[in-house]
Amino acid sequence: MSAILIDARDGRVLYAQGANLVRRPASLTKMMTLFLAFDALDANKLQLSDTVKFSRAAANQPPSRLGLRPGAGLTVGEAIRAIAVSSANDVAVALSEKLGGSEAGFARRMTAKARTLGMRRTSFTNVTGLPGANLTTATDMAMLSRALIDQHADRYAYFSTRSFRWAGRQLQNHNHMLGAFDGLDGIKTGYTVEAGFNLAASAKRGNRRLIAVVLGERTARSRDRLVAQILERGFNGGEGAPS
Repeated sequence: MSAILIDARDGRVLYAQGANLVRRPASLTKMMTLFLAFDALDANKLQLSDTVKFSRAAANQPPSRLGLRPGAGLTVGEAIRAIAVSSANDVAVALSEKLGGSEAGFARRMTAKARTLGMRRTSFTNVTGLPGANLTTATDMAMLSRALIDQHADRYAYFSTRSFRWAGRQLQNHNHMLGAFDGLDGIKTGYTVEAGFNLAASAKRGNRRLIAVVLGERTARSRDRLVAQILERGFNGGEGAPS
């Protein structure tokens, strides 16, 4: 297990345990997928109303997914919501193909962006976090979390969305700490057998925002409990390991 807690204002590390161990990000990968989509929106290279078409490769992604067929489409705004809330792998691949021509090409852009953000131990070969060669650390994911909040504050609310309707279904956010922990408003969960249970979380109380990242926990419950303990201790002025 790896964990880190930082102050979002200045990046100061308040707690760390194995924070620089290289691990699999699982669906935390999609934080960078969306980061580049937000960049494209800000640069007017993409519009929320644009259509994202599904290739056969996108449609064949394993769950979580929306389940659209090849040739079907949705808007960029719907795609972002599906990725942020329900971690839809098929949508992530379709969006990456629209932006980068291919998933592999877009993953290379994600790695390049990681370098510009100072994420020295992070690399991507896919945009979903499904088993592959994606690598990261808790430290690097905390950097990415902080960059999302700083550089895309106007779009950060996507990560606070607790559910949305799609094709008659109510899809729930996988982050069950939303609404359960005071001040928590994001960011992203992740899980594969290889990676374990991951969570990048941020919470704000008053004028103070903290970011916690836990990678490689054994269960979702233990992951959420540790994140809550770390954040609570940070807000209460404590540093070091939670009791």
